[in-house]
Amino acid sequence: MASGQLREELANKAREGETVVPGGTGGKSLEAQEHLAEGNKGGQTRKEQLGTEGYKELGSKGGQTRKEQLGTEGFKELGSKGGQTRKEQIGTEGYQEMGRKGGLSTMDKSGGERAQEEGIYIDEAKFRTSP
Repeated sequence: MASGQLREELANKAREGETVVPGGTGGKSLEAQEHLAEGNKGGQTRKEQLGTEGYKELGSKGGQTRKEQLGTEGFKELGSKGGQTRKEQIGTEGYQEMGRKGGLSTMDKSGGERAQEEGIYIDEAKFRTSP
């Protein structure tokens, strides 16, 4: 198989929503996935340089800066838009499954751990966004 033909097959799979490049999650074309994978390498390198705490601090500073740019109302609106998008993605059933799992959580164990121990089935596919 020629490399051009292989790239075309990969491009078709990427257009259908499949991740064909490791680290290229979310890209809707082969080129986009290649760029995402390359960018992820830079982020990983920076994380290694800063360490976990430094990376957390960097994210916190970015969030604080964005909050200052948008103001309280703008930040609320941004959160509301995100919540609305998530609601459209997973629907009522997804929220019901999340609530069931969350209701099982305790200070000692996650809802997933408790569900497994008690033999309660939680359909996590209902609250995950399809690829």
